[in-house]
Amino acid sequence: DGLPFIQRWALPNFYFHVTTTYALLREAGVEVGKQDFLGGV
Repeated sequence: DGLPFIQRWALPNFYFHVTTTYALLREAGVEVGKQDFLGGV
C-alpha cells in the first residue's frame, strides 16, 4: 500500500519545497499571491 509513503514522505516533502520556494521568491522581491497558486481555477 502506497498510502503511508504518500502521507509520511511525499506530501511533507512537497509542502517543504513549496514553502521554501515561496520564501525565496518573496525574499527576492517577487510578489506572489493566491492566484499564482490557483492558476486557472
